[in-house]
Amino acid sequence: MKLLNSMCNTQKNFLFFLIFYLLCALSVAQNETNSPYSSFGVGNLSPRSNAISNAMGGVGYALQNPYYINFKNPASYTAFDSLSFIADLSFNLVNHQLRTTAQQHSGTFAQLGYLTIGLPVLRVWRTSVGIMPYSDVGYNIISETRKEHFGKVVNRYTGSGGLQLLYWGNAFKICKGFTLGANLSYLFGTINTTNFTEYDELENGFNTVISDFRHLDGIYVSGGAQYQTTVKEKHHIGIGAVYENAIKVWSRENRTIFNYLGVYSPNIGFDTVSVSIGDNAIRSFVKMPHIVGGGLSYGYKDRLLVSADFTWQNWKRFSMLHTQDTLLNNFIAAIGMQYVPDPTSSKYYNKINFRVGTRFASGYMMINQKPISEFAIAVGLGFPVRTFNTRSSINIMFEYSKLGTLQNNLILENNFKLSFNFIFQERWYQRRKLN
Repeated sequence: MKLLNSMCNTQKNFLFFLIFYLLCALSVAQNETNSPYSSFGVGNLSPRSNAISNAMGGVGYALQNPYYINFKNPASYTAFDSLSFIADLSFNLVNHQLRTTAQQHSGTFAQLGYLTIGLPVLRVWRTSVGIMPYSDVGYNIISETRKEHFGKVVNRYTGSGGLQLLYWGNAFKICKGFTLGANLSYLFGTINTTNFTEYDELENGFNTVISDFRHLDGIYVSGGAQYQTTVKEKHHIGIGAVYENAIKVWSRENRTIFNYLGVYSPNIGFDTVSVSIGDNAIRSFVKMPHIVGGGLSYGYKDRLLVSADFTWQNWKRFSMLHTQDTLLNNFIAAIGMQYVPDPTSSKYYNKINFRVGTRFASGYMMINQKPISEFAIAVGLGFPVRTFNTRSSINIMFEYSKLGTLQNNLILENNFKLSFNFIFQERWYQRRKLN
């Protein structure tokens, strides 16, 4: 009796992954980050690395592995098995705590990670496609001041949205150990902001609300290179580099300015000052930075893996209409390690992957003459799920990150992230039979 072709089984399993991802998207669509720092630039930046790399501090430029998709360096796709299909799905639970010298606030939200797939094409050619967050925007800030002749002035700033990244990557084996790859990426999303200025003590004074609904989209190409070599069949050394070109992202901005009396409500009467919507939307370009990164890795057999990455982002060149953010060039350093007690052991607990890593970012925001730096430390476990025809895995990561400071009247943001990741890897082109 002949079973269904394993390719059909793989397609069914991937369809299950896709449906599960979409259901997750619907369930958390209304949940978003709550960070005052996301009001700068295009929001809080996502790491854009897979769950395994994230548990190792976010390293990935020099890593290659046939059992997961390392989209941080497209040259790594060449490691895919020539007969296998890979799907990778992740989602997060995040608890955030905001602190000032006088106040404290906390909350919890769900957050989608990414969905990617990887496939072999030809003997020297591999491909991958996926979608992931690029940045998150979510804040609600209230500021009160007193001005002569006006009394108390209340400024309220709210924002939501963020950017997504859809990529298609290809990698090629050039010669022994040396590979090249490139990602063609489509960056898109919306950033919505509303700014209120209200005069509480000014009799018959008009308050003002400025609403911006900005849609961004653009295409860019990033390239990567890797060199992998083995010394005495035990020591594995990797070198990797990535470059992302600076791009101009198209921006279409629906902007409205209204004056109103009393407390704001959608039902009150407005005095229109300016409306730029629909065909009259404001069109401009957003200048995004170019990014350069490099990394090193060392592995001993299949037991120990150590890697370090360095990234430079040119955010000083960023510009977006109707914003006056002071941004800095961002430098990121990360180091991580993975240890497997005995991958060939017959005992399951000896095959569990133990991971730890840390990263530091100098920060791309400058507030009150203080750079907003970030520090993170992560630990993770990888549980193999191996059957007759698969090398799948379930991965769990816990990360603590700290953004900002209490100095200079600023805000300290502590984030605790629990990440769940499912990697489905199965032979695609192999036929199985049972009699």
